[in-house]
Amino acid sequence: MNLEQVTAYLGLGSNMGNRQDNLDRALDFLSQRLRVNNVSSVYDTEPIGNVQQPRFLNLVCQVSTTLIPMGLLTLAKGIELKLGRTSGKSNAPRSIDIDILFYGNKIIETPELIIPHPRVTERAFVLVPLAEIAPDLVHPVSGKAIEQLLKELTVVQDVLKLEYG
Repeated sequence: MNLEQVTAYLGLGSNMGNRQDNLDRALDFLSQRLRVNNVSSVYDTEPIGNVQQPRFLNLVCQVSTTLIPMGLLTLAKGIELKLGRTSGKSNAPRSIDIDILFYGNKIIETPELIIPHPRVTERAFVLVPLAEIAPDLVHPVSGKAIEQLLKELTVVQDVLKLEYG
């Protein structure tokens, strides 16, 4: 059986423990099951919602996979568990968070999974790194490129690109 490769974009974030190590380990686990094609810079960002918690490190990666969307979600949740993520209330501090932002140009709405991610157009901590690696990617619902969505963002939280070396 010939399984089709799909390009997906994942958002990773961490604000507990060694944040950079958590991101690195998550990318390592992802690369064991997927082809990681491109990874954005790492951004230090302020928390959204529950602001009484540590700042996040965030990045976006582009992957190729033959996994179906629910399989990709299962993989992401499994990696979160391996890295110490505990299920809790929304917007709580976490060692790692892996969100499926886009899966090809598919639009999926189930109780377990919504693609594209429902808040991708509202969050600078997603749009900034996404625009870095895929500025021309078109949001399948709005029909707008990521670069355009970033320009139209009305509330821009603190998103600082980390410089290494």
